[in-house]
Amino acid sequence: MTAKEGEEGIEDLREQIRGHDELYYRHANPKISDRAYDRLKNRLSELEKNESQLDLFDQQPPNEKPFGNGADDLSPSQTIGDDRLSAFESYRHIVPMLSLDNTYAKEEFLQFDQRLGKLFDLESLSYVVEPKIDGVAISLTYEKGILVRAVTRGNGVEGDVVTQNILHIKGLPERIKGSLAIPELIEIRGEIFMSYREFVRINKDREAAEENLYANPRNLAAGTVKLLDPKEARNRNLGIVLYGLGASQPKGLFTRQSDFHDAILDWNLPTVENRWLVESAENAWSAIEKLDLLRHKYEYPTDGAVIKLDSLAMQVEAGTTSKAPRWAIAYKFETEQQETILEDIQTQVGRTGTVTPVAHLKPVVVAGSTVARATLHNADELARKDLRIGDTIVVEKAGEIIPQVVKAILEKRRSDAEPYSFPTKCPECQTELVRAEGEAAWRCPGRDCPAQIRGRIQYYASRSCMDIENLGEAVIQQLVERDLVRDVADLYDLVRDDFLQLEGFAEKSADNLLEALEASKKQELWRLVCGLGIKHVGATAAKDLAREIGSLEGLSKASEGDLTAIDGVGDIMADSIRNYFVDDSNSNRIERFKRQGLNLECTLTSSNEDARLIGQTFVLTGTLEMLTREEASEKIESLGGRVSSSVSKKTSYVVAGPGAGSKLVKAEKLKVTVLDELAFLRMIEG
Repeated sequence: MTAKEGEEGIEDLREQIRGHDELYYRHANPKISDRAYDRLKNRLSELEKNESQLDLFDQQPPNEKPFGNGADDLSPSQTIGDDRLSAFESYRHIVPMLSLDNTYAKEEFLQFDQRLGKLFDLESLSYVVEPKIDGVAISLTYEKGILVRAVTRGNGVEGDVVTQNILHIKGLPERIKGSLAIPELIEIRGEIFMSYREFVRINKDREAAEENLYANPRNLAAGTVKLLDPKEARNRNLGIVLYGLGASQPKGLFTRQSDFHDAILDWNLPTVENRWLVESAENAWSAIEKLDLLRHKYEYPTDGAVIKLDSLAMQVEAGTTSKAPRWAIAYKFETEQQETILEDIQTQVGRTGTVTPVAHLKPVVVAGSTVARATLHNADELARKDLRIGDTIVVEKAGEIIPQVVKAILEKRRSDAEPYSFPTKCPECQTELVRAEGEAAWRCPGRDCPAQIRGRIQYYASRSCMDIENLGEAVIQQLVERDLVRDVADLYDLVRDDFLQLEGFAEKSADNLLEALEASKKQELWRLVCGLGIKHVGATAAKDLAREIGSLEGLSKASEGDLTAIDGVGDIMADSIRNYFVDDSNSNRIERFKRQGLNLECTLTSSNEDARLIGQTFVLTGTLEMLTREEASEKIESLGGRVSSSVSKKTSYVVAGPGAGSKLVKAEKLKVTVLDELAFLRMIEG
């Protein structure tokens, strides 16, 4: 290889890695596995060393090196990713928030131990071993025991302030208390996660809404942390565990990592379920093996073990590289993969007509449960993997939950295996499929397609929308097959005899479902708006539309200007809403709802008859001392107001407590009215 070819290969690898960093850190949508990514970075490091391309970076003493994007020209082999987004306020970490070096082999872990043993001239070292949570790194700052700030890792030097999105997390105190002294200031590092249960629930709701599913809990957690609407983040029930120490004032509060863990417990902060304090590398390895067996019992995803020196003084002496501490390492567990047979590829049609290929597999046990089906996403993905019926394939569970086909094993392919031909007609109604320019999905344009009818009714009745009890998929299937229901409005014309002709129904069950349908007529307006299935309008947007416009009739007549004046409603959503209501079939449906007695107004319950804040948008910043953020937000919403996470010209008031930062500056620049907490309390208590 010539020097020029070597340089070109290095630059190609750098660009690949930068692209994967962008997908992982900023879009929460990685396209390759962690192990494949680590292979790319290791290969880059080897090439750079061979070609003398590395900056003299690691030769500098610890703590005298640029971190994160402190040197923009550094190779990605020497930096961590950057998760910052322009929509959020940035904050500089007091102590840089680095990543961890990864290893996949026991030999590499033992080499890590040997390097530290040589540095300290010790035969054995004390380590703390704990689970590596597969979530989003977070740094919490407590001042005098009060939580004042939550910041993402960002580029290691600066991160995004996401305080409002984590304040609602159950079990995370806004004020720490305990028998141990509370420091003047302390940065506590941890991980935000999405539990398996919540991941399944949210994906189930998204599947009913025919929205893209999250690939794994980590992607969902990352997306939730960066939501601009704290209310939507609250609905997703994030979790958090804390385990690391950043800055503290006064310094030297702890001498060991295990002492800091004792303080976390004393302060009643959420932390990892298992932790081992061990006296040697071999004992650490035993703990890693135990953790590999235990991890499947946790409510949150873990992808490895973190091993770190217990002595904080030794941690300081060992120092850091540009991207990771030298005193800690992450041992990554293997993702369990199994071979099985691809017995068939079938397609299913969703409520908007999207045709999705589904792999039907010879049942195989993967990560503790039997897998017989896996989505193949779309025609392009299917073609890229070149999957053929009869192939021996590799299957794994993304995030330990979602079955996915990794690849076909080509050397085991039958000689008569034929490439799969994606259908050109809808498998349900035989309508010719269409694909819009720039989209991956093929769709059935037939409005009367039975699969779409079923999908629309399932979505309308789902928990995310009208939440109609006992109206499940099997019942809807029978109603559509018997031509009793073709539109959601038909549900309210059903009578007892209609249900009695269905399999599994008696008078009692028929009456229960009729009662549930009758009860749904009184649901809040936002649920009905969401259930209409207007493109781009989910639950959060439906709530904003219902609150700001006040009635379904008003929404049907709203101009583009009326709609885009609402925070969170852009031109695309506004066009989609207007297009929905100019369609005669949709207008007829609304008229039927009126006759059937559905609630079409945004009614205020007895608990919030006072709507003095309707039309007003508030932004909360800094530390509130008499109310929690959640209490303040709930009070604003109960009085008809809206809480936003960012300041704009549309903001009515900024409520600023101690520690208010750039949001206060922006409010003053835009001449938005600023209230202190007392003025805010006077306003809401009237």
